[in-house]
Parts: sequence; structure tokens; C-alpha cells
Amino acid sequence: MTWVGMSIALVGALGYALGAALQQFEAVSEGASLKLMRRPRWWVGGVIGFAGASMHAVALSFAPLVAVQPISVATLVFAVPLAAMLHGRRPHRAEIVGSIAVAVGLLGLMLLVPVHAVRPHMTGGEAFGFLACIGLVVLAAHLAARKAAGSAKALLLSIGAGVVTASVSTFVRVVGGNLNGDLSNLLSWFTVAVPVLLVCAVVLLQKSYAVGYFGIAYATVQVVDPITSITAGALLLDEAMPTGLANVIPAIFAAALLVWGTITLGRLSPDHGGGQTSTRETASLPS
Repeated sequence: MTWVGMSIALVGALGYALGAALQQFEAVSEGASLKLMRRPRWWVGGVIGFAGASMHAVALSFAPLVAVQPISVATLVFAVPLAAMLHGRRPHRAEIVGSIAVAVGLLGLMLLVPVHAVRPHMTGGEAFGFLACIGLVVLAAHLAARKAAGSAKALLLSIGAGVVTASVSTFVRVVGGNLNGDLSNLLSWFTVAVPVLLVCAVVLLQKSYAVGYFGIAYATVQVVDPITSITAGALLLDEAMPTGLANVIPAIFAAALLVWGTITLGRLSPDHGGGQTSTRETASLPS
């Protein structure tokens, strides 16, 4: 059954990547505005992305997290070439190398997190405090993004999208972990918060996509989301964190890969709307 779960996760990863690429193409063309609601391709991307995320959840019922999550990380490797193809060009070598570096670095960090079976519990006060911290990060990122341009702007906006996406995962973890087959446990403001946070995450994600630097935006979200979720799990849900000197060197190596891959993606020129093919890498990064 593990192979069944891994197969489902792989199809889901492809779907999530395709959905993100489709939505980014429309966000670059129309900007992060209500005009996107009139674009059929944007809706198609959203449906495909949601289906991919749902398949990821289904996969977890067949296979353990340590088998499914690495496949989910691979969405980055799929999404960047798909986005390039939608813009009518071949993916640059730096995009492929940078994407692989980020994916491998993130996977390395995730594999260091020990398996835990703690029932998640978060008080109302802790939840409000957590959301306040998320709000402060989003506010700081957006204020900084106003003064930034290019890849730096995309990175800052995607940090905001990533932490909100992580808040969705954290609340889903709390709600799902305490369901215990009793639907009455869904009658909580925690449950209501999930779709609200999800809508906020989608809006922030479109803003980061609209800048045009899909690689850096998508990679940053893929990195910030799990790191924030793991941190929230450790600080609020009493979940385990990696300890011991043996984890230090692998963690440093994985983090270095993350940083290098992110910088590589950030040095690329943006894609523009309308399927233009004039996008090139910066002079320092030959195609």
C-alpha cells in the first residue's frame, strides 16, 4: 500500500505544479487583481492545484509521511519547467539546477525531523498569538516589498504567502488530529479559520506570482511553508525537533543548498505576460 500512496502523491505533485504554473501565467498577464476571476485558465489552474493537494492528503492514508512528503517537495522541480513552457520558452539551465538544489536542501532538512505521534493541542490564546505573529510577518514582508523590485520583491511577497500557507497546515493539523471520528469536534472557530486563511494564502500567492519571477516565488513558498509549520509544531503542538550533534552537519549542508538554489533562482530575469519569448537569464547566468 505504500507504493499506492507514493504513486498517488506523485500524480498529486504533478497536478499541484501544473496548477501553480497556470495561475502564475495568468497572474503575470493580468496582475494580482479581480480580473483573474474572469480568466478560465486561472480557475482551471486552481482546480488542478486543489485536486493535487487533495491527492496528497489521500496519499497520506496509504503511506507514511516520510514516504509522501519527499514526493511533495518534488513539485518545485516540476513547476518551474512547466511555467517556462507556458511562457513559450525552454527552461534555463539555472532554473533546473536552482530548483533541484532547493528541493534537495529542503528534503534534507525535512528528513532530519523525527517522527512523532503527539496529539496536537493548541489553546485559543496560543492560536491568536500564532496568528498575530503570522500577521506581523506578512505586514513586514509587504512593507519591505513596496520598496523592493524584481526578484527581491517576489521573494518578500512569497514569504508572506508561505507563512500564511503554513498557518493553514497548522490549523488543519489541530482540527484533524482532534477529530477522532466525531464530526461535532469540527464545531470550532479553528475550523472556520482554515478556509479564511486559505483564501488569504491564495491572494498573497497571486501577488507573488504577478511579479514575474516564478522560480523564486514558488521556491520560497515551498521552503517557508514547511519550516514555519515545523516551528509551529515544535513551539505550540509539542512536536519533536531534531537534536544531537550528528544532525548539525547535514542541516548546515541542506541549508547551504537551499540558500544557493534560492540565490540562483533569484538571479533570473522575469517572465512577462502574453507568452513572450524574450525572457533571458541575466548576463551572469548563461542559458
